[in-house]
Order: sequence, then structure tokens, then C-alpha cells
Amino acid sequence: MTIARWPRIVDLALVYLPVTTRVPLKFGHETLTQVQCARVRMTIADPDGRTAVGWGETPLSVPWTWPSQRSYAFRLQRLQTFCERVARAWSQYGAVIHPLHDGWRFLEECLPELRAAAEQQAIAASEEPLPHLAALVCCSPFDLALHDAWGQLHDRDIWRCYDRDHLPHDLACYFASDDFAGQFPCDYFQPSSTPRLTAWHLVGGLDPLRRSEVAADAPQDGYPVALTDWIEQDRLRCLKIKLRGNDSAWDYQRLLEVGRIAIDYDIPWLSADFNCTVTDPAYVIELLDRLRREHTEIDRRLLYVEQPFPYDLEQWRIDVNDLARRKPLFMDESAHDWRLVRLGRSLGWNGVALKTCKTQTGAILAACWARAHGMSLMVQDLTNPMLAQIPHLRLAAELGTIQGVETNSMQFYPDASAAEACVHPGLYRRRDGCVDLQSIRGAGFGYRIEEIHRTLPRAAWSM
Repeated sequence: MTIARWPRIVDLALVYLPVTTRVPLKFGHETLTQVQCARVRMTIADPDGRTAVGWGETPLSVPWTWPSQRSYAFRLQRLQTFCERVARAWSQYGAVIHPLHDGWRFLEECLPELRAAAEQQAIAASEEPLPHLAALVCCSPFDLALHDAWGQLHDRDIWRCYDRDHLPHDLACYFASDDFAGQFPCDYFQPSSTPRLTAWHLVGGLDPLRRSEVAADAPQDGYPVALTDWIEQDRLRCLKIKLRGNDSAWDYQRLLEVGRIAIDYDIPWLSADFNCTVTDPAYVIELLDRLRREHTEIDRRLLYVEQPFPYDLEQWRIDVNDLARRKPLFMDESAHDWRLVRLGRSLGWNGVALKTCKTQTGAILAACWARAHGMSLMVQDLTNPMLAQIPHLRLAAELGTIQGVETNSMQFYPDASAAEACVHPGLYRRRDGCVDLQSIRGAGFGYRIEEIHRTLPRAAWSM
């Protein structure tokens, strides 16, 4: 290690930034029209008196993190309460050796205790306990802020700090396996050779596909509404199709409709997202087999299938080998950590969709384990606006994916990122089917936070 004397967290603040969608975004059985983004400012100081400020941000996407019959307001309040518990736990944390190491320790030791305490309170109140995925989302802005602060303190790009010169242990420590002895996360990175990443556009279940389908009350804000208008404006190359998973006729017809548009506009890649609503692989297999028989050209463009089955992989141990032989099958909501990725692989999953909203630490460790075991990687969006977009895109650029990165905040709330877009114009608009990361530079995640002029609300929690 290059650092003998370790820093500590000396200041911490949590704020919530409300964002409203311009068009609705459907998640499974729910529709998202608003979101609170949790933003964290973390200051660390070393024994020599040097200080650094790091930032992290994650949308608290209630329908995605916690599908439930309980009200949106109830679940959001519980998420925010848990964020504040996480803030308190980090404020009491000791010395920080390295953000990946301490992020791992927090996930292994502190998070289970916080969840257990929250679950006891929920049981006492006869309420639904907070899901593990929701807890991870609440943890992620703090984890991201720690990674950023550590890079800032040492004046280094944080992605250049996951090697033997900076980490206290090799991967064998984190995976408890000698198979990873002498190996470090950087050994599994495949950095992009260009600052441009191909961008995946989300085709929601409520989205009009052609201009003739646009409702009279659609927003008139200068941004496209119909899929074909988005394609023409952004010159899209990749479309992610949201399906229902419980209506095979609708799902098949939607695949055909979007597939025909892809052919018309020469779009090479499609993916299908069933949003965890399928319980029998036969549902997806029959759809794929029919598509291959009847529409070969659309089938050829279908690059992969994303998470058809329920979130809880340990409860729903479905053998997916037959499905994964037809198309690459990517875990998303189920891939909470590398252990669940390991379980998924044993059931036949052959790809992992990573998200920074489950923590930077967890994403890196899951990526290393998956790549070491021959699984493909993608980086998926949580409709990340503002600062949340930057670590998200960097994860895709540094790890390497089978094809670009999903990014869709510009579809649902483009103006929310206006302040950040002044500094990073290529991150918040897709041009020639790509996002451009060349404005990212400097220490940490390369936010260039001092150049972003955004007034923050009063802290919901602070040290």
C-alpha cells in the first residue's frame, strides 16, 4: 500500500433533489412520474490535515427498488428514513483504508445490521420490510461519495486506484477464494479506447412508437415523444424494449412493432426487458422460438434478454439453461452482489447487467467475479440524471460491455440535468447514437463539481 496513515470521515450531508418526469415511465405494474434523487456530500481528512470532498447521487426509484401494493408515499418515506440511517452509520465509521475495501466492509457488516434493525421495526408495526435491493440503493450515494472523496484526496482518477498499489488486499480476500490470489479489480477492466459509448434508448410500454400515436396532451417542450422522432434526432442504434411478461400476445406484437421500426431505420441492436414479471421460462422460450421462425431479421437483431423472472433469486431458483441457450440472458434486479451472480450462473444465467445504484463497490466486485467465470457484462440505467449519470457512464466505459450503455434520463427528465450539462454536454444528450465522455476529467469520478452551478436544498441529514 502507498498510504500508511488513513483518513476519516469528518463531514457528511444528505439532500434530496425532486425530479418530475415529462412522460410516464412504466416499471412492471407501476408507472413512475416523479423521483427523489439522494445526493451525498462526504468530506474526509487524513492525519496531516489534508481534506477532500466527494459526491455521490442515486435516484430513489420507488417502483423499481420496491415493487409492492403499498403506496408510493409510504415506500419513499421508508427509503428516505433508511438513507438517513446509512448516513448515521457512515458518520460513525472509523478509518478509511480504501473505498472498495471499506465499501465491502460496510456491505458485509454494517448493512445487515441496519436492515435487521429496520426489519424489527417493520414487524413491530405490522409493515412490509425493506427489500435488500432498496437497501442497496439507499447505500449507493454514500458509497459513490466515498470513492470520489478518496480519489480527490489523492488527486487521482478513482478508476486508476483499483490495483495492487492502492488496495490493501487482492480479490481473494473479498471472494474468500484462493482462485483470485494475486488478482486485483483492474485485471478485469476493459477500458473503452474512445470517449464515446453507444447509447441504448428505452422503449417503454406506454411510449408511442410513431408520430401518429402521440396523444393530444403529450408534452410540447421541444423534445421528441414518439420513438421514430427520437431515432431521427439522436440517430439511435440500440433499442431496449420494455415488455409486460404476463401478456404473450401483447409482448410478441410489441417486439414486432419495434423490430419493424428497427429494420426501417437500420438499427442493428434490440434487447427485451420483461421486468421480472415472468415465472415460467416457457413463456419467454415460446416467444423467442416464434420470433425466430416467423421474423428472422428481427430475431437476428435481438442481442439479449434481460431479467424475466422475479427479483428474489434465492426464492425463485428457476433453471434457465434452455432459455439462455437461445439468447444471452442477463441478470439485473436479482444481481444484488457477487454471491447472487454465482447462484445465477449455477442456474444458467450467462450475463450480468450492472448498476451503480447498487454501489460502485458491489458493481466492481460482481463484474470481476462474473468476468472471471465467463459471463458477459452490460451496464443498465436507473434513469440517472445530474451527478448520478457520471459514475454510471464511467462504469460502462471502464468495465467494457457487450454493447455500449443504457442511458435514458434525457427521455424522461432532460431539463433536470441542465446545470450538469453546461459542463458535460456530451453526457446528457445522445448524438450519432452515442454519449460522449470526453468532458470528464480530474480526480475522483471527474465530476468537475466546482464548475457545476446548482443550488442545493437544505440538508435532510448532516453531521
